[in-house]
Amino acid sequence: MPIKPRPNPDVLGYRKLFGVLGPSTNTVVQPDFDDLRVRGVTNHYSRIVVEDAQAISDETFMAGTLEISRNTIEAVHGVLTCNPDYLVMGMSAVTFYGGAEGAQKWRENIEAEAGLKLCTGSQSLIEAFNAYGGIKKIAVISPYYPSANAQVSQFMADHGIEVVRDECLRCPSWTSIAQVPVSTLRNELRSLDGDDVDALVQVGTNLSMVELAAAAEMYLGKPVIAINTATYWNALRQNGITDQKDGFGRLMSDF
Repeated sequence: MPIKPRPNPDVLGYRKLFGVLGPSTNTVVQPDFDDLRVRGVTNHYSRIVVEDAQAISDETFMAGTLEISRNTIEAVHGVLTCNPDYLVMGMSAVTFYGGAEGAQKWRENIEAEAGLKLCTGSQSLIEAFNAYGGIKKIAVISPYYPSANAQVSQFMADHGIEVVRDECLRCPSWTSIAQVPVSTLRNELRSLDGDDVDALVQVGTNLSMVELAAAAEMYLGKPVIAINTATYWNALRQNGITDQKDGFGRLMSDF
């Protein structure tokens, strides 16, 4: 679908209109991205329709995420009708699959269909590591199952990053990911931390961590990177928007 030229700037999104693609079961990405939004940039959410998978196992988690991947194109077509400037992926798992090569091919397939560039969570983490500098060893927390965490580790290895240890929360449904208490996440971060890791990383966009990650950076004294923060930060920077914002960690305030 060709993007139509605008005779005038959008009244609210006069800098950029972001088309955001997220699973229909995800209740965290939309408010997170709106909290991270800066003046003149607006977010336009298009839901990737998927059933709320129940009693997830290692195998069904992978199958469910691949269903989301297959349904992404329909969500792309829906959001293109508002004539966005750029696409942002609000689901992270599939953006790690197949290592660096698989992730690139997946992104390029969406971009070819949309005729727009797409920001993904996996590549945004690499950009975030480069911004902080010196990050070579990380610990990862996710709502995933081990099969998906293995994909994250492979993607990182392809980019020269070692996952020293990781935690899978094994959430029992898609919607239950958004119900994980902050206290649980805080305790998991402390368990994952150590002198042998340069940064702590959270993946899984329906896991609410943007505020906790920002706070944890202060009490742990090292980068703590939430996937939603990294993705939105990278989307802004890829579009030449360098506004800084306090309250969401050093990534948004310093880089």
